[in-house]
Amino acid sequence: MLYVDPPSVPSRGRLWSHLVSDVSYAELHAFAEALGVPRRGFDRDHYDLPAERVPVAVWLGARLVPSREIVRLLRAADLRRPKPRAVPAPAGPGDAGVSSGSRVPG
Repeated sequence: MLYVDPPSVPSRGRLWSHLVSDVSYAELHAFAEALGVPRRGFDRDHYDLPAERVPVAVWLGARLVPSREIVRLLRAADLRRPKPRAVPAPAGPGDAGVSSGSRVPG
């Protein structure tokens, strides 16, 4: 089964949804291709789907679910691929534990 959450993630001047499968990545890729979503929209375990494509996804059979349900479904299907945790770079000689980078936490 395929699932999509309501568009709620703002980026690049539009709202985005997440499209997932609880069966396989093959099912997800085939559905995204039928929707005309480019492969570059795939992000580890889901496709980022622009808001204007959500009604078409639902019409083609995706089930609209709350955003929190997306992660639960992926975990239950053992298809969740979380972002890797950032590993801090080892401190070099003379570094007093102060980072000079402009990294934003998050």
